[in-house]
Amino acid sequence: MSAPTDRNRLDEEESPYLRQHADNPVNWQPWDEQALEAAKERDVPIFLSVGYSACHWCHVMEEESFEDGEIADMLNEDFVPIKVDREERPDLDSIYQTVCQLVSGRGGWPLSVWLTPEGKPFYVGTYFPREEKRGMPGFGDLLENIANSWETDREEMENRAQQWTDAATDRLEETPGAGGAAPGSEILETAADAVLRNADREHGGFGSGGPKFPQPQRIDLLLRAHARTGRDTYREVVEETLDAMADGGVYDHVGGGFHRYATDADWTVPHFEKMLYDNAELPRAYLAGYQVTGEERYAEVARETFAFVERELTHPEGGFFSTLDAQSAVPQSRVPDADERDDEPGDEEGAFYVWTPAEVRAVLDEQTADLICDRYGITPSGNFEGGTTVLTISESVESLADEYDIDPDAVEKQLDAGTDELFRARADRPRPRRDEKVLAGWNGLMIAALAEGGIVLDEAYATLAEDALSFVRQHLWDEETGRLSRRYKDVSESADSEARETESPGEDVKGDGYLEDYAFLGRGAFVLYEATGDVQYLRFALDLARAIEAEFWDGDAETLYYTPESGEELVTRPQELRDQSTPSSVGVALDLLLSLDHFVPHDDFAEIAEAVVGTHGDRIRSSPVEYSSLAMAADRVETGGLELTVVADDVPESWRARFAGEYLPNRILSRRPPTEDGLAEWLDELDLDDAPPIWTNRTEDGGRATLYVCRSFTCSPPQTDVDAAMEWAEDLVPGTADTGDGV
Repeated sequence: MSAPTDRNRLDEEESPYLRQHADNPVNWQPWDEQALEAAKERDVPIFLSVGYSACHWCHVMEEESFEDGEIADMLNEDFVPIKVDREERPDLDSIYQTVCQLVSGRGGWPLSVWLTPEGKPFYVGTYFPREEKRGMPGFGDLLENIANSWETDREEMENRAQQWTDAATDRLEETPGAGGAAPGSEILETAADAVLRNADREHGGFGSGGPKFPQPQRIDLLLRAHARTGRDTYREVVEETLDAMADGGVYDHVGGGFHRYATDADWTVPHFEKMLYDNAELPRAYLAGYQVTGEERYAEVARETFAFVERELTHPEGGFFSTLDAQSAVPQSRVPDADERDDEPGDEEGAFYVWTPAEVRAVLDEQTADLICDRYGITPSGNFEGGTTVLTISESVESLADEYDIDPDAVEKQLDAGTDELFRARADRPRPRRDEKVLAGWNGLMIAALAEGGIVLDEAYATLAEDALSFVRQHLWDEETGRLSRRYKDVSESADSEARETESPGEDVKGDGYLEDYAFLGRGAFVLYEATGDVQYLRFALDLARAIEAEFWDGDAETLYYTPESGEELVTRPQELRDQSTPSSVGVALDLLLSLDHFVPHDDFAEIAEAVVGTHGDRIRSSPVEYSSLAMAADRVETGGLELTVVADDVPESWRARFAGEYLPNRILSRRPPTEDGLAEWLDELDLDDAPPIWTNRTEDGGRATLYVCRSFTCSPPQTDVDAAMEWAEDLVPGTADTGDGV
């Protein structure tokens, strides 16, 4: 019987990223007990390669090294090579990325780590070229040197592995601040001022150079500080950032949705992959910006992004896929002598999204083509590779109207019609690959965004969110155990899969859920309750919150860990405290617990939240920008949530419109049945013996829809006039208004 490491086992996996490597001559193993035991039995190091399907440099390293027979022989003979999809195993990625950042000061993907057979890291890096160049060691030389050192300097390497593991444990697992004092409400302004100091007031966003990443948590923090203080500078930085992203190439002006990040300071050239989480969190930021400013364009960006997600990242039965690749085959229009070539053009980054003037003129009439090229900066020289152009907003409608002597409304209509034609023409190009994993946590982010869209824009968005939540519950939630799985993959022969290279029947569910899965999905379920008033979503949010307490809360350390207590034991147990490409799972979990505490005050949700922000209080105070979500949670612990309890069978349309236009951070929009029988049914659904304070003694006034507004034990009288009720909401904002602009 052959050993598991005698062949490449990735053909047994359903991750599109792992399947991309299933034909490599490297005998790749998934991270599982067989591979780990093989390393111990053979007494050789593990070479761990972590990436994801849309990762550009992952593809490059595969082509240069992992498809090379000589490199494969070295990996197979001297190591146990393991491939990990960081989207399936964010816990492993977190641990070894932390080591990489501690050792080298930077991280990224592909992540390349050499481990002892026990999983302890002793050498780490990211992308390595096949041969030495630009100061980077060649991958082949590196493999030879590490294999030799393992034989001759084993003790030194194991000592280093232990030191690095200890350092990672200190960074990720330890809680020296347990029992500490939580920051007070002043942390909100302190954090917002720190964000201002990092703001790029010329180009928008944060940081002085490139690359520029969207930072929706910082936008949220600034908007909350503006609502608290009235200071215009907070709002201005938000508007500058939202405008810069919406105008720049990081936004897809033809098809909607956001690319991952900009490679430059002014948001022009993006890294073209499209991630579900960006296209969830950024619409929420634009919806909040719309509520604060009334700027219709922000609402339109959210609508277009939702349309992109529905069109290109939605499973036929409701869940959301993970990623669109940055690369795709070059269109025939850009291939010289395309009709005479026998070979297919290779994949290039951005090929699907960029344009030349000739490609525009092949689709549009002369005047519309001129308008489109001027509007989006499409020139013969281009702003990207090969004379192509990444579309950006280069001229305003008003300036085009003056230049072409056309009415601005007519310009707008002509631009819209021209963009629609470009969209239809682009649909004929070779498309980027789609990673069709359905991840519980990322779906939770999208569900929350769509549910918020249902409140602010159109109830139809909440219906999309309901479909997605139903899908996730059906495939990833175990009702009997009350536990969540991480990933679903449709592997049926009839599935609409653009990424699959081999077929197998049925479905594949993999991995224990992490804190982000429970927290993000729980928040999504709660916002969906706010949007629809359907108590089943409140019940599901409570189920997820109780699982968070059971699996992730450590009462001794007074923190929430990222991995479940019942899960796989790794070299350290990480916490996810910082906001990164997704918000801090601890911060979102605390926000969820604080929202749900209004419905189950006899549970320990508020006490857990207060303890966690106390444990990490020193971190939050010392670097509030890194811990924006935790800073907002600490503020909420201090100031409480704003309860808006609607007692009615249906929310009046005028009330919906008023709620849609109000930016109310820490809002709890609660529905309550108007009859005692209806309330009893809800309490039975929630397994509650008594009504919580948010519903107690709150009845209809004269048989009309009635609104109660409360914060921190201060409540309005029952109101049947929504405008009068919202005046109470304004009066209950914590702190005092201050319109000064000093920083």
